[in-house]
Amino acid sequence: MALTSELEDYSTQQLFHVLAVDDSLIDRKLLEKLLTVSSCQVTCVESGDKALEYLGLLDNLDNDSTSSSSLSSSSQQEAMKVNLIMTDFCMPGMTGYDLLKRVKQKSSWKDVPVVVMSSENVPSRINMCLEGGAEEFLLKPVQLSDVKKLQPRLLKSLNYNNNNNNASKRKAAAREPSERRPILKSLHCSVNM
Repeated sequence: MALTSELEDYSTQQLFHVLAVDDSLIDRKLLEKLLTVSSCQVTCVESGDKALEYLGLLDNLDNDSTSSSSLSSSSQQEAMKVNLIMTDFCMPGMTGYDLLKRVKQKSSWKDVPVVVMSSENVPSRINMCLEGGAEEFLLKPVQLSDVKKLQPRLLKSLNYNNNNNNASKRKAAAREPSERRPILKSLHCSVNM
C-alpha cells in the first residue's frame, strides 16, 4: 500500500505525536499500545485539564500564571508537535466535548485534528462532536483498524504543519467512510474496503 510506505518513510524523519486523553488507565494503555504499534509517539493524560495543561492552554483559560511554569520547556516543545488529539467523551470534570471546544477556540490548535471516542453509540452526542469540529468519532474499544484509518489524517496534519499552517488544505479533505463509524439515526452505510 503506497500510503503505508509513505507513512513509514515519513515516520523515520518525524514521528506522529498523538495526545491521548482518557480517565480510564486500561483504555489509555490500550490506546498507547495501538498508537505505538502504528509508529506514533504517544503522550497520555488522564483528564481534559491535564491535556490543556500539556498543550499550554490551561493558563490561558484560567489566567493562572503558575500553570505554565509547571511544564518543563521540553514538554512545551513536545506539545507544540502534537499532530492529533484523541479524547474520551465521558470523563469526570471536563468532557471530551468540552476539551474539543476549548482546543478549537484557540487559534494555535484549532487545525489540529481531534478524535472523540466513546463506548456509547449516542447519535446526538456523535453529531454534536462532529459539528463541534471533531475529525472523527470512534466507538470503544478502539481497534488497530481504527488507528490505521486515522493515519491519512495524521499525514495531512504533518503536511499542514510543514506547509506554514495553510488551513484550507485540511478543510478541503473529504471524510473517509468507515464500517466502524457509529450509525447515525438508523441510516446504514455499507462500505466494502
